[in-house]
Amino acid sequence: MKGKGKNSSSWKVSGFQQPGNIIIIITSSSWKASSTSHPQHPLDLKNYQKPYICDGCKEQGFGSRYRCELCNYDLHADCAFTDSTTSHKFFKACTFKFLDQRPGKCCNSHCKDCMRYCDACGKPIHGFVYHCKEKGWDLHPCCRNLTNELDIDGIKFHLRGTVSSKCIWCNQRNPPGSVSGIRGWSYVSKCKTYRFHVYCATEMVNQVWKNGGSKDSNGCLSIENVKFPLPVSLNRSGGSGSNSFMRIVKVFLKTIAGILLGDPTITLTSLFVELVFKE
Repeated sequence: MKGKGKNSSSWKVSGFQQPGNIIIIITSSSWKASSTSHPQHPLDLKNYQKPYICDGCKEQGFGSRYRCELCNYDLHADCAFTDSTTSHKFFKACTFKFLDQRPGKCCNSHCKDCMRYCDACGKPIHGFVYHCKEKGWDLHPCCRNLTNELDIDGIKFHLRGTVSSKCIWCNQRNPPGSVSGIRGWSYVSKCKTYRFHVYCATEMVNQVWKNGGSKDSNGCLSIENVKFPLPVSLNRSGGSGSNSFMRIVKVFLKTIAGILLGDPTITLTSLFVELVFKE
């Protein structure tokens, strides 16, 4: 499997199976890049298998990042390479302008009076943002780049701006804790069996990390070791879900989390392990 990132950086996921083991090899090209947000020094593409806070959008990241060792400065790829203006199909006739801090009366990123929320995931804006001044829309850089379609083991998912059905994870139409007027985006499978809030996908991974439930044998945090609890809808019905159903749920959540956490190798590895080496 191969993927291609911005600034011509690339990665490759390969693997082979030994008795009782799956060996995964991730290789990434080493690139230096410059970013207008950090003009003092070039940024190196690094891949550390541990979480970090992006110094651009102030959101959590994992794995690959553009880093300045001298300044201890890290950026998601989507925050390192931004566009001055952009658009999105969910917001017709709207132009988003990139800002290095959210629009407001002050520069305090945690000021409640100036708080703004991403119209994709519903989470607060604390740093880099794409903002439409005319309509008041806001998007995190990583949310702005969410893929419109996903194909997981033959199940096609489509990104939707509005959804009438409940998310199978939280069993609600609006993401838990969402503010008035912001419903957030969802992924819905073509067969209508799977429906997930973008918000729920990232919150579930963050919660598992906080509880220390995703450490590998070396004590390092690893998204590949995340063990998700059952969706609310299954817990309430007392069901456990079929193996194929839960496998699709697990791969989907890891895939979306990988995109939003700024590490595309998570996506590739999740698909490689879960779909190629099925039991």
